[in-house]
Amino acid sequence: MERLDFDTLGMSEPTTKASKGSKKRRWREIETIKERMRLKQELLSIDSTLELDDELEL
Repeated sequence: MERLDFDTLGMSEPTTKASKGSKKRRWREIETIKERMRLKQELLSIDSTLELDDELEL
């Protein structure tokens, strides 16, 4: 019988690519949240009477 070598078949490769893509997507989400928080703080520092909605789409 012929022995299967999973490493040469590339069976482990898709999970690695998926996890890398997942990590990149997560970091992009984190950066987006940080950017929104930074913009909100900047707007509040300019006009302290300004009331911002948490769901504000910038």
